[in-house]
Amino acid sequence: MVSAPATRSLRGHALRLLLLALLCGASLQLYFVARIALMAVIAPQSTTFQRSEIWRLLVEKQQVAWAQEWVDAERISPNLKRAVIASEDAGFIEHGGIEWDALEQAWEKNQRAEAAAERRNAQLQAQQQKRAPPKAAAAPAKPKVEPKLVGGSTISQQLAKNLFLSGERTVFRKAQEFVLTLVLEALLDKRRILEIYLNSVEWGEGVFGAQAAARHYFRTDAARLDAYAAARLAVMLPAPKRFEKNPGSAYIAGRAATIVARMGAVTLP
Repeated sequence: MVSAPATRSLRGHALRLLLLALLCGASLQLYFVARIALMAVIAPQSTTFQRSEIWRLLVEKQQVAWAQEWVDAERISPNLKRAVIASEDAGFIEHGGIEWDALEQAWEKNQRAEAAAERRNAQLQAQQQKRAPPKAAAAPAKPKVEPKLVGGSTISQQLAKNLFLSGERTVFRKAQEFVLTLVLEALLDKRRILEIYLNSVEWGEGVFGAQAAARHYFRTDAARLDAYAAARLAVMLPAPKRFEKNPGSAYIAGRAATIVARMGAVTLP
């Protein structure tokens, strides 16, 4: 039996650990707030996502092919700004950083996709067990189908995640993303948020920012992108590493035409 003094000592120790954890958490949030406040006047040199990509390229390829050049908002074509908003976040001007309806719709769609993938994997496993020899039939089949998930993130959320967070999918990381998004919206105006986003977002392996993307794909400057070129770049944003393998694909061309048609209705910050 644990004595009363020992119990009180354990409780006191647990309380001190809890207070220390809360203090560390509060300090981290203050650090994030200070970093974001500085971004109103100082451009970020790199993002957490970019640094993780540098490390990945060093580990996997023992080299880093990197292209990025900051350009002020005035040197980014209005066509690209309109195309990205039309493609990624049509409500960018109106919302406060998070579109709850879009998140709910994305969650419901992902739930259906995961359920469908589970059913398909169960069917494949049953078929494999029927075809397998008796000794191997007991071994579970590896999943063959991955659910196609969609996101409901706004431009502000994407920027918050890229600037500070890892790519892991956890409740705590998502909650931190929400907090950072609200801080971004509170301390920076929409024009600055869009400027930082366009200068830091990935457009291919080792290709970051509008200027690098314009030079890489179209051999021109970000300021000189026409509507169709801008739309093609906007189409690539959800999966740049996949789309860069065939940037002239029929899908990108067709989707770009749709975005061009929507760009006229976009109001820039």
